[in-house]
Amino acid sequence: MYGLSTENNDLGAMRLRYGQGSLRREDLAEDPLEQFQIWFDQAREAGVVEPNAMTLATVSADGRPAARTVLLKGIVEGRFQFFTNYGSRKAAHLEAADGKASLLFAWLALERQVQIRGVVEKVSREESEAYFRSRPRESQIGAWASLQSEVAPDRGALEESFAEAEGRFEGVEVPLPDFWGGYALRAQTIEFWQGRPGRLHDRFEYRVGDSEGASWEVKRLFP
Repeated sequence: MYGLSTENNDLGAMRLRYGQGSLRREDLAEDPLEQFQIWFDQAREAGVVEPNAMTLATVSADGRPAARTVLLKGIVEGRFQFFTNYGSRKAAHLEAADGKASLLFAWLALERQVQIRGVVEKVSREESEAYFRSRPRESQIGAWASLQSEVAPDRGALEESFAEAEGRFEGVEVPLPDFWGGYALRAQTIEFWQGRPGRLHDRFEYRVGDSEGASWEVKRLFP
């Protein structure tokens, strides 16, 4: 049997006493997207590494969950955008689950988390094109070179594929692949979590009604 240990300690004893801040109902903006922007800006100002990194959680057609880190690349009309290969595992999960997914931003340096649940749809080809054009050239070529989530025999296979794509587009603009583009999650719930001493954390959840134009309802949750 394998065990996991740390020097002079064990995992059960590893803990921090959270005490950087608190969160009250009167501190919150009425719009969760505005509140998210406030916290995001504070994370960036505090020097959090890649504050736009978020865990995307999905479920496969046979009910197997998966999570991976992707980067938020925009909030457009209230939708959280990210980009990927449409042949990837995450894309297959989104298709199988009718786009239901969850995002998690963990800004641990600030003892904060934001969890967002909602429905994901593909963005327009024009939006994907605009973002693809903003990427470094090597990242554009990488989109062509990687058969994302497929089995690679070794590192050399990936490097050979990159070299082939690099040669194919030498001297010309790298086009947007048909199999690559963006998704956007429209939030149905957004939860803000602030660590507090004694594990008496502050949690507030915004939930929007099903009808068009419905307003957000805010409730405090037990931690």
